[in-house]
Amino acid sequence: MQALECSDVSTIIGESLKMSVSTVKDNLDSVRSRIAQAASIAGRSVDEITLVAVSKTHSTDAVREAVAAGQMVFGENKVQEGEWKRPEVGAGEWHLIGHLQSNKARKAVKIFDVIETVDSVDLVRRLDRICEEEGRDSLRLFVQVDLGGEESKTGADVSEIPGIIAAMSGSKHLRFEGLMTIPPFFEDPEETRPFFARLRSLRDELAPGAALSMGMSHDLEVAIEEGATHVRIGTAIFGSRTKSLEES
Repeated sequence: MQALECSDVSTIIGESLKMSVSTVKDNLDSVRSRIAQAASIAGRSVDEITLVAVSKTHSTDAVREAVAAGQMVFGENKVQEGEWKRPEVGAGEWHLIGHLQSNKARKAVKIFDVIETVDSVDLVRRLDRICEEEGRDSLRLFVQVDLGGEESKTGADVSEIPGIIAAMSGSKHLRFEGLMTIPPFFEDPEETRPFFARLRSLRDELAPGAALSMGMSHDLEVAIEEGATHVRIGTAIFGSRTKSLEES
């Protein structure tokens, strides 16, 4: 078999990226339709639900295609990816949805509009202090709640939630937005329902009216039925993750 020239490889990669990007609008339309249908079945207004397009590991071209299709809220797992991607895209509201290490807190404050993964009082205090030092008036936060007990995932214990909310409420620059969770993965989306119902119950008990960030590509319908106000959708919009970016 004849070896491919570098130019041939570049052409193949370029065409692959074009094909990937060209599907973003159609995928967004499909996801929006799913959200609208789920909201209708649950007797809710679709306007109550924010679609967070999870662009982690995907190219800025793909994100720009989403912006062109009217999507303006994006989620990133890693601070460093948001650091280079947001300036290149130049639009939208950006959420950090991955674990925030304390040594990345300052960068996160500078980059993101919303941090969905706050899991300790210490992190709340650090973020408030950094906002003061950086001259940032307000930063919106979710408390990430660990309901699955998986070692691979982070989040606050249920018993810690009231203290974290109180720390946010008593801070100068932080605004408590709601609760967030990442349940264990199940092939059958119905098996995620107890986790979503539990988060809703905690919200109703501890912070009535607060937002609920829960639900991803495979289980967004169940999440919406259980009261999600924010759904974090990646694969159904952008396709499978780009390995080279994920490993960088």
